[in-house]
Amino acid sequence: MTVTSPDIVISEELIRKFDRQGPRYTSYPTADRFNAGFTLDSYHQYLEQRANRTENPPLSIYVHLPFCESLCYFCACNKIITKDHSRAAEYLRYLEKEMALVAARIGKDRRAVQLHLGGGTPTFLSPAEMRQLMDMVRGHFNFSDDAELGVEIDPRTVSEDTLAMLAGLGFNRTSFGVQDFDPDVQAAVNRIQPLEMVERAVTASRKANFLSVNADLIYGLPKQTLASFDRTLDSVIRLSPDRIALYNYAHLPSRFKAQRQIIELDLPSAEARLQIFLRSMQRLLDAGYVYIGLDHFSKPEDELNQARLNRSLHRNFQGYTTRAECDLIGFGVSAIGKVGDSYSQSVRTIKAYYQHLDAGELPLEKGYSLTQDDVMRRRIIMELMCSSPVDFGAINAAYGIDFRSYFAGELELLKPCEAAGLIGIDADGIKVTPTGRLFVRAVGMVFDKHLAQPTTAAYSKLI
Repeated sequence: MTVTSPDIVISEELIRKFDRQGPRYTSYPTADRFNAGFTLDSYHQYLEQRANRTENPPLSIYVHLPFCESLCYFCACNKIITKDHSRAAEYLRYLEKEMALVAARIGKDRRAVQLHLGGGTPTFLSPAEMRQLMDMVRGHFNFSDDAELGVEIDPRTVSEDTLAMLAGLGFNRTSFGVQDFDPDVQAAVNRIQPLEMVERAVTASRKANFLSVNADLIYGLPKQTLASFDRTLDSVIRLSPDRIALYNYAHLPSRFKAQRQIIELDLPSAEARLQIFLRSMQRLLDAGYVYIGLDHFSKPEDELNQARLNRSLHRNFQGYTTRAECDLIGFGVSAIGKVGDSYSQSVRTIKAYYQHLDAGELPLEKGYSLTQDDVMRRRIIMELMCSSPVDFGAINAAYGIDFRSYFAGELELLKPCEAAGLIGIDADGIKVTPTGRLFVRAVGMVFDKHLAQPTTAAYSKLI
C-alpha cells in the first residue's frame, strides 16, 4: 500500500528503507543520557540564573500525577495502581513543598504560558483536590491570559460535571486516551471503555468549551487487525477530535512490568502493523486531517497546524506544542524539566520523593548540562523534528561556525535521505519535504553525536 495526498507519497518500500530504531527527540540529548553528575547544586545554579537575569523565557509547567485505579497492560508510564484515593491528599502536600522550593530559587519572574497535567490519571484527584492543585500552581506562578492549560483524561474517570469543573479552573485543552474501540483489544489490554463512554466525554468537552480535544490511538496492540482498527477509525473520525495522536505500541516487557500481562502471540505481525499504520494514515488524510509529523495529525484550522505553517512549532517532553521556546519546570515523581542549557529529572519512587522533600531539598535524581555543541545540535534536531528549515547562515552566525565544514560528515550521511526525497539541501540550508515529515527521526539521528556512545535505552522503531 502507498499513502498518497496532494503533497505526500509514502510507500511500503520507503518505510522499509528508513524504518529504524531511534529516539523520539522530545529532548536533545535524550533522557537516557542524563546522569548523576548533574547534582542538586547544578540544578540550583540553573534555577537561580533565572532570578539574576532581567529577561527570561516563559515557563511551561508539567505536573506528574501518578495514581491509577487499574492497570492498563500496554502502559509504559510511571504510575501507582491504587484504589485508595486518600493517597492523593498526601501527594498534594508534597507537591506544595516542591513548588515552594522551586519558586524560592527561580525569583519573581515566573510568567507561565503552559501547564500540562499528566500521569497516571490526573482525574484520580477529586474536584476539591483539583481545585487545591490549581490554587497551588497559581499561587507560585503567574499565568498569561492566553496560557495553554492541558489535562490528560481517562474517559472512564470523568463525567460532564468533571469536565465542566476542569474548564472552570481554566483548562482549555484535553487529551483522551482512546487507544482502540474494539472490545477484544480492550479486554486484551485491560482497558474497557465503550465507544458511548468516550463519545459522552468528547461531547461534554465541547459543551464545556474546551478549545481543542485530542484523541490518542495506539496501533500494534494485541488482537488488533486491519479490519478491527478500521472500525476504530470509523468511530474516531465521526467523533472528529481536533487532534489525533497515532502511536506505535512498543512491546518491551523486560522494561515495563505491566506489559508482561500481554500475550505476545496476540500481537499483530510486523507486516500487519505496517498495513494498519499505512491504512490509518491514508484514512486520516482523506478525512481532512493534516499530518504534522511523527504520529500527530490535526485539523487544518487547529493551532498545531497553524504553528507548523508559520514555523513556530516547537517540541518538548509533552510532544509538539504551539508555544515558543520555554523553560520547563517538572513537578512530581519522575518529572523532567529543562531550564536554560540543562535538563533535570526527579526520583522515580514516591518514597524517595517524600524523603527528599522531608529533608527540605528538591527530589533530583539526575540531569544533564549541555555543551555549546549540544546546544547547537539540539537546535538543528528540533528544527528538523518540527519540519522547519535549518538555515546554515543563522547557525553560523549564532555559533561562530561554518556549517558545511563543521557538519561535513553529517551532510554526507544525509545523501540517501535527500535522494529519497525526504529532505532538500541547497546552499542555504536543509528543508524537510512533506513526505519527509514521517522520517524526521531518521534525519535528526544523523546529527546526534551521542548515538555513538553506549546506552541502556531501548529505542522504538519508526513504524
